[in-house]
Amino acid sequence: MRVMKTEIQLFTTLKCNIQCSYCVMDVGDVLWSQGKASYTIDDLDNFIQTNIKNDYYFTFFGGEPTLNVKFIENVMNRFPDKLYQIQTNGTLLSKLDASILEKFDNFLISIDGGKETTDKYRGKGVYDTVIDNVSYIRDIVNGSLTARMTYCDSNLTIEEVDELFNYFNYVHFQFAQYEGVYTLEDMNKKKHFLDCLVDRFFNNDELYKVVPLMGITRNLLFPQLAFDQCNGSTQCRVSTNIVNIRPDGEIYACPDMTWSKSMHHGSVKNNYLKESPLQLHKDMPCNDCIAYTWCRGNCMKNLWRAYVDNNEEYRNKVVEPVCELVKYLGDAISRYDIKKWYNSLSEANKNEILYSKLYNYTEIVP
Repeated sequence: MRVMKTEIQLFTTLKCNIQCSYCVMDVGDVLWSQGKASYTIDDLDNFIQTNIKNDYYFTFFGGEPTLNVKFIENVMNRFPDKLYQIQTNGTLLSKLDASILEKFDNFLISIDGGKETTDKYRGKGVYDTVIDNVSYIRDIVNGSLTARMTYCDSNLTIEEVDELFNYFNYVHFQFAQYEGVYTLEDMNKKKHFLDCLVDRFFNNDELYKVVPLMGITRNLLFPQLAFDQCNGSTQCRVSTNIVNIRPDGEIYACPDMTWSKSMHHGSVKNNYLKESPLQLHKDMPCNDCIAYTWCRGNCMKNLWRAYVDNNEEYRNKVVEPVCELVKYLGDAISRYDIKKWYNSLSEANKNEILYSKLYNYTEIVP
């Protein structure tokens, strides 16, 4: 089996400069609960040398990570030869020096579609601000620009996704993980949108770089790759190769569950790291699911809350609808002759499907 790199995800702060209506950090009052990192770069270096046995890379996260640029600079200076990613709302990127921007291998920039859709969930004027910032940094950065969509709005159109490719190299979407967006009408509209998205993917003149479609297609064609990529564990990185470090140096299995004491499994200041508690559990229905060979557990947080913590309302209103949409997406892709389509690709695009670097940075299944 291949040796996975460890993703060290650093919360530079838990403060943010905008208010998204669906922010998962609002759960457990995490957002705004901590400011700048209280551990030192020496603490971080000692922790890594003691506990991280394989190669690693860094992701800066928040809150809004660009509210603590000095911390980003300090980490980059201490670990100059590592890969870096940032997950950001994109509103402050133009304020970063070119010397910092040039060092990122990938930018995950939150934007939820077109102007109306994005501003509806992220605040008035956010779309224009993000696009202005992306346009400003495009000629500066060496890494890829990825639109990170939270798929909330059932009225999202394929044209909004098309428009994002004018500014971004990739589009990644993840189904919203909160109640109220999975009514019967919403589900039917979302399934129609997924059909349109899959049709565009297989009938586009160029490779339509929507990461979950790329990843699911790869997994359906070559399920052994999905198995090998995560060493036979769940594909959700919280089970295998991500270390989420809060500003206070405490480590939690999932970035969306830093409020849960049961998810705590390490500390930078106290210099220890245990195995992630978020593993496939006997109460989760995954092993009996027909999609598991290619899905491999699409969100362990959702599965844990629904079936281990036995949150029936969350299971009924979020997890089961999301799983239904994931399976629908896999079925929609399987309706095409994906082997013939894959064989028709250029060698460069075949490699992009098989080994895209974005698979290391984002969820392959939405």
